[in-house]
Amino acid sequence: MTAPVRLSPNSALDVRAQFPAIENWHYLDSAATAQKPQAVIDAITNAYARDYATVHRGVYQRSSEMTGRYEAARAAAAGLIDGQSNEVVFTRGATEAINLVARSLPKEGRNRVLLSQLEHHSNIVPWQLAGYQVDAVPLTSDGRIDLDAAEQMLTEEHRIVAFAHVSNVLGSILDAKRAAEIAHSKGALLLLDGCQAVPRLPVDVAAIGADFYAFSGHKLYGPTGIGCLWGRYDLLNSLPPWQGGGSMIDRVTFAETTYLDAPMRFEAGTPHIVGTVGLHAAIDWAQGLTIDAIHAHECALVAETRAALSSIDGVTIYGPEDSAGIVSFNVDGVHPHDTATILDDVGVAVRAGHHCAQPLMGVLGVPATARASFAAHSDSSDIEALVRGIEQVKRIFG
Repeated sequence: MTAPVRLSPNSALDVRAQFPAIENWHYLDSAATAQKPQAVIDAITNAYARDYATVHRGVYQRSSEMTGRYEAARAAAAGLIDGQSNEVVFTRGATEAINLVARSLPKEGRNRVLLSQLEHHSNIVPWQLAGYQVDAVPLTSDGRIDLDAAEQMLTEEHRIVAFAHVSNVLGSILDAKRAAEIAHSKGALLLLDGCQAVPRLPVDVAAIGADFYAFSGHKLYGPTGIGCLWGRYDLLNSLPPWQGGGSMIDRVTFAETTYLDAPMRFEAGTPHIVGTVGLHAAIDWAQGLTIDAIHAHECALVAETRAALSSIDGVTIYGPEDSAGIVSFNVDGVHPHDTATILDDVGVAVRAGHHCAQPLMGVLGVPATARASFAAHSDSSDIEALVRGIEQVKRIFG
């Protein structure tokens, strides 16, 4: 077995040097969107400049080859989370994946969805638009989804439980297997928002017992506009299409249309062909380092960051000690937007705002936070720059 690459600028493989867009820049906003390694940039460039053709339509050689690459990307995405190829639907991202389930899943007389107080808006609004009544599970004192409370709140009126596998604000990791057991105990289904988990944690959907799993390519070092919905095949195949067009049909007449089996029935129209090529390259790149190594690297950076920020008077840190790659914080008396602006002046990029998690901000009792989030290319120099920037914030605001 090949030893994992040590994620350090001093290692044989200099990870940071593979990211041309972050030269002389401390990028700490990977939870919003990840920067792209050169391998992904090259794959996208070559796909457009040399290899481009349509998929699932042409009988000419290049079309056939691109179709093969498209389906190879599906297999890679499935393999990343230990699923099967016929269980992966390509979408524009996790947002579309969740909307697909919310709009396609028959309610079967069960009109409630169980969410949590830390969910991203993309795992709240689609359920509201689809007519579900929302119940929100509270959090534990250290910012985790309270699964004891979830077990008490779940009823046979709930069609589905939909939780973030990793919080995009707090970095807290869900006990996903227990969440599945709780959901299934009342005959509900479990959907996991894996946007923050897939770039950071090994994921095995079968071992978890999930029914649906959604993630985006752009947070996994891939391009925007491409993501995946994984679902159990029998469950996917029981859902009706939610969009109509080319590619997803079996036979069309003016009297009746029949549809292909999953996953194709959910991929209407010409897909984001090059997006799948870029996603495949990103998956290969991350797996070359190993997700385990990336996770260990980010955990070390989180511990270093929390220790450094804890030593600064007037800094509040949110979330659990073992958060996955994400540290949210505030400087007392300073709006996070001002903090982020001053940090930008010294070459440090962090997110500031409600992070598309306004209900969570209400729970925390703040309008917003600043958030530092790490990636495979992050290192101690980023943390040192962050600390210097926060000290500058404190000097400016007295």
